Amino acid sequence: MAAASWYHRDISRVVAEELLAKAGRDGCFLVRDSESVSGAYALCLLFQRHVHTYRILPDEEGLLSVQTIQGIQAKCFRTLPDLISAYQQPNNGLVTPLLYPVHRARQVAEEDSDGEEGRGSGHMASMELAGGAGAGLWLSAPLASRTHISQQLHQRLQEQVHSSPASDFMGFMAEYLKHHLQLDLEALRHGHPQLRHLSTALVTACRALHRQIDFTLAGLETLARVFDPPMSPRSPVREQGLLTSDPDLELLLNKISTVNHLLSSLEKKVLKSLQETVSKHNLALPSVAAAPPPTAKPLAVQSFEVKVGKSQRATLTVDVESGTVAITKRGSGSPEETIPQDKILQLIKYQSEQSKVRLVYNRELQRSQSRDFIFSSARKREAFCQLLQLMKIQHSNLDEPDLISVYVGTWNMGSTPPPRSLASWLTSRGLGHTQDETTACIPHDIYVIGTQENSLGDREWVEFLRASLKTLMAIDYRVVALQCLWSIKIVVLVKPEHERRISHVHTSSVKTGIANTLGNKGAVGVSFLFNGTSFGFVNCHLASGSEKTHRRNQNYSDILRSLVLGDKRLGAFDLTLRFTHLFWFGDLNYRLDMDVQDILAHLTKKEFEALLAVDQLNLEREKNKVFLRFNEGDISFPPTYRYERGSRDSYMWQKFKPTGMRINVPSWCDRILWKSHPETHVVCNSYGCTDDIVTSDHSPVFATFEVGVTSQFVPKKAPGSGPEPLACIEWESIEVIIKTTSRSKCYIEFHSYCLEEAQRSGENTSQSCDIPGFLKLGWSAKHLPVLNPILPDLEYLGDQHLLLSIKGVESCESYGECCIAMRSMIGSMAQQFETFLFHRGEETGSMRGWMKVRVPKDRRSTRERLYGTQPGSAHHEPWPWGGAEPSPDVLFRSRPRSLPEPASSYTNPAYFIFEGVP
Repeated sequence: MAAASWYHRDISRVVAEELLAKAGRDGCFLVRDSESVSGAYALCLLFQRHVHTYRILPDEEGLLSVQTIQGIQAKCFRTLPDLISAYQQPNNGLVTPLLYPVHRARQVAEEDSDGEEGRGSGHMASMELAGGAGAGLWLSAPLASRTHISQQLHQRLQEQVHSSPASDFMGFMAEYLKHHLQLDLEALRHGHPQLRHLSTALVTACRALHRQIDFTLAGLETLARVFDPPMSPRSPVREQGLLTSDPDLELLLNKISTVNHLLSSLEKKVLKSLQETVSKHNLALPSVAAAPPPTAKPLAVQSFEVKVGKSQRATLTVDVESGTVAITKRGSGSPEETIPQDKILQLIKYQSEQSKVRLVYNRELQRSQSRDFIFSSARKREAFCQLLQLMKIQHSNLDEPDLISVYVGTWNMGSTPPPRSLASWLTSRGLGHTQDETTACIPHDIYVIGTQENSLGDREWVEFLRASLKTLMAIDYRVVALQCLWSIKIVVLVKPEHERRISHVHTSSVKTGIANTLGNKGAVGVSFLFNGTSFGFVNCHLASGSEKTHRRNQNYSDILRSLVLGDKRLGAFDLTLRFTHLFWFGDLNYRLDMDVQDILAHLTKKEFEALLAVDQLNLEREKNKVFLRFNEGDISFPPTYRYERGSRDSYMWQKFKPTGMRINVPSWCDRILWKSHPETHVVCNSYGCTDDIVTSDHSPVFATFEVGVTSQFVPKKAPGSGPEPLACIEWESIEVIIKTTSRSKCYIEFHSYCLEEAQRSGENTSQSCDIPGFLKLGWSAKHLPVLNPILPDLEYLGDQHLLLSIKGVESCESYGECCIAMRSMIGSMAQQFETFLFHRGEETGSMRGWMKVRVPKDRRSTRERLYGTQPGSAHHEPWPWGGAEPSPDVLFRSRPRSLPEPASSYTNPAYFIFEGVP
């Protein structure tokens, strides 16, 4: 099956339809893996400009059959090629016979051009030589074609040689392929499988390895004998035999095994020898007093100089431990007013003036007062707001938190050990949008640290991080998860008090190195629930090289498709929709499309905007190629790659390789992005890089977030003896536009944590394709289910989201998925919603409709939160704690800010058919 060019493996439905559209002939076909059934296939067939998709399903015995229309006998086949061959004949139940196969593009395994995949090149060469053509092909080839086989393999080797550091070794292999392969083939044909000429070539190529191992082995054995018991007979000396460089492959393997054994046992031998020496001679080692464990220190009282009114100066003093804010006018010895934390009602940040804040608080007789303060900088305002948030949390009577802080860090360590201190990285100090010194040492609730090219052992790295945080924060953080793929690692640490709140932890990894088989590039991920809020974290290392933009995009797509994280019931949904909050970070390796001298000139003047305009990641996101609907903080720090190691004063943009000089332009390779469900609370408080960690050619990058979380809801009203009132989610209509050339009937699947099980609609009631390549579908209220959440309480439902998937009736494959927040839909009147559809990282359409969420009257109570709805929500309540100043154009909007604008803002003209515009 692998040799069949019409089999395209796991390409997406959208890509399959594009390939068939390019072919453009009735009867064109291809086969891909099914997205809905594991082990099944999808047969895609073009007829009259529309793609028809048929499922090919295996039975219990592994026989394959096409799922056809009722009344036609299903035919079973042992192999996929047999099935395709049979359906190339007419009258088999398909709309047309399979006439013209659409061939799979030949994939050339390419290496990263700046040499970062050097470790994989040797593996790739051996895979191509040993299994690339297949032994069956070699043995069945006539004598006249064996020269052609040799030339083919030689050409494939040449494709690897140009970027391989093992040029001498490849030279021996090229000689073998050119002159001796045919001799081995001939011997193999006559029943002699020894491959004598290959063995000779490998022996010659490995002579240098023999010598290196001999010297290493001699040194290890000498060191081992130093710690042998002194009275034991001396072990046989092997130096004479070691340095003969006997070119026998079996001896080479024995030597490697001996080195492995010595290295693994040497530490134990040294430890045992030292312990015996101490015991035998009664040596007293100097005692080292164990340092007492650090205790959490109370936060120092912080003061901020502010302006009140037009010219009045004052000092705001925040005492987190006592829970008060004091206002002292300049020149006054005592505070004018001290406000307890429980009297503070609102904290409103002005959007028009980044350093201004309004404090609303209760005074005597339940009368409220508001006062405006102007800080010296936006950073000082943010620090003041964070301290007040922390004060509210510490003095809150809530059993479970509403708000947590999340730290995300990423660093390509350059295969060198880290410095002794990571303080600047872990406390978000350095360049860019950094933490103010008054809040830098406030411990975060969750630390998520991703590294690439990390040469430390897994346990060693985790303990180093925990020790660093314990020194800085006086907290013994707990390990939630560690996931590694070669030198790519992700570690999740939480405060001890949050350990019980973490559940459903999942980890996964995806290889995207050469041929997607090597783990030097790829991704590691962790997901979990924090009470009722789902989190996902992905740390990746994508393909390097300025010209590899398309390959990086493909790496992203492969990771998105293959990473297995989150609730298994949501496995059919786009990874970016499975979590309340998804953070994606790492060495993404996107570069700047500009001449290096021009880049350096802009950097000298700190003209970052001009460089960000040619940043490959920004450009690809604008084209909707990667990271659709993700967010990224403002970049106000210099490019984090490629520095001269040991300094941050200059970029080492020239790299000398055996094949010539390589230019690596300074770039923002290391990034942190996130995507959250609509109408959730997440604020990026810092995004920057360090300027004092210089062991790698990359600078560590950090970002901190204030994230709203929900608790496992417990109804305040105890269940009575009578029937419980139900909340209802009712739909008036749904319209969908999907990017497809199919005419398949569709249904909608509804998923949510507030539903006992997934629900589905009936088939669409209307269908049209006014614009080629797009299909418009409609559902009326009759064909849409009424959904009953498991709990009817307003406070519970306001935190819930619905995930919708549009699926084909015939194929059961998804045409697109979306997420709808229920908070804005609560009420007696139907509300309009509008959102985009996604599938496997691509935008595949749009959906809009009318719905309402009805809540029983006795279940409409809510409680005050430390954070509230985003500005511009459908409920025009006073601005909540931590909200922002309502500007006129936002205050009167009836749609959540997190949803897309009306159709007039569509970038895809096909979506205008919502409005009936041709």
